[in-house]
Amino acid sequence: MTGTDDPDPAASRPTTARARRWRRFRVRLRIWRMRMHAHPVSSATWRTAVAVVGGLILLAGVVMCVTPGPGAAAIVLGLAILSTEFAWAHGMLGYARRWAHRARQKARAVRRRGRERRRLRRG
Repeated sequence: MTGTDDPDPAASRPTTARARRWRRFRVRLRIWRMRMHAHPVSSATWRTAVAVVGGLILLAGVVMCVTPGPGAAAIVLGLAILSTEFAWAHGMLGYARRWAHRARQKARAVRRRGRERRRLRRG
């Protein structure tokens, strides 16, 4: 390896204990969900619970768009919860994430322009 090549940071760093625990937790969660979905009653109960919780958070996000509060974040969170069980929500989540990313970029650009204006007025 020459001095100009950038080493791969993931290859040079061993897996941390936290990453291994998180990976094991995700595997156990996936196994639990597969077993639960194998039984029709527990599957329907789970989907209903996810629909109620995700729907309430989504509704709260829509209300917070009009009233004070983090409306966009609640909408994305509600869609993320719903997308664990419903394909239509997964598609909407992708759109909502792109929208949130664009909104964050616009807010940063406005803040940057304001800083530039203040700097030019002072200088």
